[in-house]
Amino acid sequence: MRFLSTRRRHPLAGLVVVLLGLTVLGGLYSLFAPRAADARSAEDDLVEQGRQLFLVGCATCHGLNGEGLLTERGTNYGPSLIGVGAAAVDFQVGTGRMPLAQNSVQAPKKPVVYNDAEIEAMAAFVASLGPGPSIPDEEYTTASTDPELVSLGGEFFRTNCTACHNSVGAGGALPSGRYAPAIDDAEGVYVYEAMLTGPQQMPVFSDDVITPEDKQAIISYIAALRDEPEYGGHPLGGLGPVSEGAAAWIIGMGSLVIATVWIGTQGVRTRK
Repeated sequence: MRFLSTRRRHPLAGLVVVLLGLTVLGGLYSLFAPRAADARSAEDDLVEQGRQLFLVGCATCHGLNGEGLLTERGTNYGPSLIGVGAAAVDFQVGTGRMPLAQNSVQAPKKPVVYNDAEIEAMAAFVASLGPGPSIPDEEYTTASTDPELVSLGGEFFRTNCTACHNSVGAGGALPSGRYAPAIDDAEGVYVYEAMLTGPQQMPVFSDDVITPEDKQAIISYIAALRDEPEYGGHPLGGLGPVSEGAAAWIIGMGSLVIATVWIGTQGVRTRK
């Protein structure tokens, strides 16, 4: 103590005290400060889990690193997934279109193979391969019952969607064996992701082309179609004048022919 007391007025005493204080504070901070690496570690674990699932279920077509594979003819056996984003994975895997059951002109919707946690992990892995569309916010994928929003969605739908999906979302045929699937029962998040990623032959409607608010309006219109009453009777699949005209000829004219034949045969029997 006497040694320190005699040197407390030394010119370097203040500097020593400051350094000692900083050392103590640094030690306390490192001891009690939250570790930022934990969040990154959790994300890394999710990506690694998705990678393992990808290697088992997807790599045979899309390559070990999502780079895609080419056939001997030079066509895509499995397209590259670099830059497609988490939204594409959530749509394709969440609707059961992937993994593909067999090669065909179009991947059909079928029962889902993976659970929600596995789909999230696979989406995280593919998103790590390159920047791409992320899974949309639930705020814009939830249908609204606001009449103005539904009406606006109807305008967008009739302008951009009816040429392929029909005015009531019943779907329709396309060239080369392809088809636009029925979307009258599609979940809002998958409708949004389909517009965002352009699966199959569908064009891409980015958020710059159709804003998230307008996409929600389209989702609201599709949801409203499910509850709309059939004012004209049986909808006949909602396929329009072709199915209605065929029903009129086959059922209507067929019934008249049958009735005419029956009346004619009854008249002959009466004269006999």
